[in-house]
Amino acid sequence: MTPAPADSGTLAFVESPVQLLNVLEWAHTAQATALTVVVLSPHDPMTRGQLRRMAELARDEGHTVRWEEARGGPTAPLRTIGGLTPLLRRAGRIVLGDPFSRYVQLLLTLTRARELVVVDDGTATMEFIGQLARGERLVRWHRHGTGRGARDLLFAPFANTARRRLTPAPEGRRRRTIGLFSSMPVDVPPGVQVTANDFAWTRARFGPPRLTRGTDLVGTSLVETGVVDADRYLEAVRTLARTHGATRYFAHRRESTDKLRRLATETGLEVVRPDLPLELIARRGPIGRLILSFPSTVVHTLPLALLGTEVRVAVCDIDPTWLTAGASPRAQGFLDGVTGTARDVQRLRFTGEPATG
Repeated sequence: MTPAPADSGTLAFVESPVQLLNVLEWAHTAQATALTVVVLSPHDPMTRGQLRRMAELARDEGHTVRWEEARGGPTAPLRTIGGLTPLLRRAGRIVLGDPFSRYVQLLLTLTRARELVVVDDGTATMEFIGQLARGERLVRWHRHGTGRGARDLLFAPFANTARRRLTPAPEGRRRRTIGLFSSMPVDVPPGVQVTANDFAWTRARFGPPRLTRGTDLVGTSLVETGVVDADRYLEAVRTLARTHGATRYFAHRRESTDKLRRLATETGLEVVRPDLPLELIARRGPIGRLILSFPSTVVHTLPLALLGTEVRVAVCDIDPTWLTAGASPRAQGFLDGVTGTARDVQRLRFTGEPATG
């Protein structure tokens, strides 16, 4: 990666703690110093709290952080876009964490930047690259239906423009380069420049962690997104905890309070709501010598963040019978792909027993 021109700078847009973490990893790898991070703040209190902690770390690294209450009322989008337009016009490079975000897609229509970089937004990156390669509309993997409602049709021109901006144009007057900074296993379309994210910044900044003798279990928001049935999920957590002696459950920031209260009551697990992305929590420690997870981003990222430690990561597949009736037809295939492409992890049967073969 080449540094952006000093007079144009780099502008990054993030909406989640993981996106901001991966912007910091990218900046470390690219040796980018003149970085302005724009946080398009969501409503969710847990996400906001983790974002504020991550913003502190970004400022500690010398970056400028601009916090935008982008969803703070009906006039907030107009205020946000109006305030960011001058920065968008001047930026020579745009870094973004969620190409599926309508907010980000709208902002992309306003930039003249010739270099766009997409950093990981978890496993959604895998779906984004697949859709980009196939020339499809950008639609999140867990969305059910055609995506052709009134709002979708109204926004379609902006979404189409954003997709074109995210497609490499190596020649001509509109020459544009697209980069991907990722720890995910992806097959990129021609022209996309890939840089591997090995979590070098995280490993240099934190740890190594103190290891406990216990087992930790990582939560997922698959129930909240309507993919997995709540009763089936709780039964799977209970089975994994009993089989492997897990004592702590690290909650996903989007998991509902009611579900977590029920989980703690029915399984006896200590529910931990992290104040930072799990990669940093695990690297700081203390952390169990075995970490159990369902198909999610962490089965790809934790082995990298914990490189050089004795921690093992294991993943339990999602049984097709756990899926809800309203789950997207693509859900099972996508979740199987997340698990099947994970490196340096142990796969478990649905019963919690190690898989053979």
